Amino acid sequence: MLPAELTDEKIMLKVKEGNLSELSELFDRYHLKLFNFFWRLTMDRSVSEDLTQTLFYRIMKYRHAFQAEQGNFKSWMYRMARNIHLDYCQEQAKRPDRYKTMHEQDPAAPPSEYKDQEEHLVRLDKALGKLDPEQLEIIVLSRFQGLKYDEISQIKDISVSAIKVRMHRAIKELREHYFNTL
Repeated sequence: MLPAELTDEKIMLKVKEGNLSELSELFDRYHLKLFNFFWRLTMDRSVSEDLTQTLFYRIMKYRHAFQAEQGNFKSWMYRMARNIHLDYCQEQAKRPDRYKTMHEQDPAAPPSEYKDQEEHLVRLDKALGKLDPEQLEIIVLSRFQGLKYDEISQIKDISVSAIKVRMHRAIKELREHYFNTL
């Protein structure tokens, strides 16, 4: 059986059994999505890279805690990613120099040729930045990571209906912030 035919859960069970080289397949499948997840939450490239690396280290370290019968690998992984991000936020809250401007976060960002699109993205980023962390996380998991509500409910350990209600409220709040930045 080729590695591409294996499910995430089967690969993780191999990793759990001690075949750590199989983790590279999961890394190939998810590292970019996870980087984007962290980037959307932190808006900092180097931090996102570090958090992604930390996540895969923890997957390897806590591989024995994975239990396929209790949920799928993706939910387990994003639950761990969420915890890593929360740890990062708690660390940052202790630092007085944590506030950066967008230019300080990525000074090498190329100038945009599409002014309207850039303005839209700036407004969207400002609106996303005004959401509380809970709302931002749900929007990032659903809209930017493409996770289904049942996967998010497993990650957050709440019902699907509660996720739907929170998503509705988050989108409503995002819309208000977006249109108030005109």
